[in-house]
Amino acid sequence: MKRITSLLLALSLFLLLGGCGPTTSSNPSPPAIDKSTMEPIRIGGLSGPTSIGMVHLMETNETGSSTLPYAFSLAATADELVPKLLQGELDMAAIPANLAAILYQNSKGAICVLAVNTLGVLSIVEKGGDTVHSMADLKGKTIYATGKGTVPEYVLRHLLTANGLNPDTDVTIEFRSEPTEIVSLLASQSTGIAMLPQPFVTVAQGKVEGLRIAVDLTDAWDAMNTNSTLITGVMVARRDFVNTNPEVITQFLNEYKDSIQFTQENVTQAAALTEKYGIVKAAIAEKAIPNCNLSFLAGNEMKETLSAYLEVLYAQNKASVGNALPDDGFYFGS
Repeated sequence: MKRITSLLLALSLFLLLGGCGPTTSSNPSPPAIDKSTMEPIRIGGLSGPTSIGMVHLMETNETGSSTLPYAFSLAATADELVPKLLQGELDMAAIPANLAAILYQNSKGAICVLAVNTLGVLSIVEKGGDTVHSMADLKGKTIYATGKGTVPEYVLRHLLTANGLNPDTDVTIEFRSEPTEIVSLLASQSTGIAMLPQPFVTVAQGKVEGLRIAVDLTDAWDAMNTNSTLITGVMVARRDFVNTNPEVITQFLNEYKDSIQFTQENVTQAAALTEKYGIVKAAIAEKAIPNCNLSFLAGNEMKETLSAYLEVLYAQNKASVGNALPDDGFYFGS
């Protein structure tokens, strides 16, 4: 009996210390934290959909009603955030999902992913026609797109192939450097088809008369009936910060989940906050938020969903996830 008890104790300790940190339940009861004695948690984000879910947390932090102290900073590109995260100037960052996998490999596990915050934000839009209602309808069409050699191209090619089209012969994909360039192009033509992300879809609809969403690529991905879903953004943290602040991480995830839920359920208020904190104009955000697929996935659900998505990217281009699929240490709380 003593031997069995010892084995069970050892197993419990192993499970507690495994992966990127302690397991979190769906409704944990974190210990009380005195935030007056804490240094603010430094969180970085991009000026786009992956940061929209943080706006309520930004507001409660500013008013002093958050349970933890935070210091938020936004950047135009991930290139601005990554060095600060790896050098310890940030504790967490909301970044593209595949970039998180690349950083995990390149830093030898110095970061881990806490939660998925945004599912797919890409759509096929059509101007001046009603000919496209599915990926198969794109046969013979010219598609304007951004993201050559990156995830948007991999997603587009994967979905075309899954719907029986050869991306190299059945369609013509013309890449542009910026979504704004595509918006201007569509505005100058009587007809056109493009792949755009939110919130640029909403921006384009405000500037291009007769532009409609023809195919939501998240819906097209889900229609394949695989075990994966299209994912855009995740929240990551430095492993050393996670390992030394387990109670703080648990509390943060609770507040972060509440913030995303607030944004989903209070679109007008959240849209005003997105403008207040410099992410996107309120008028655009109010129309875009319902189509941004904001989400909160953590623990095993996050691991299962994210790992399946990364497997699809890996099959398309190994370099898109850092030339290897992340091991279990990548996923916090799984």
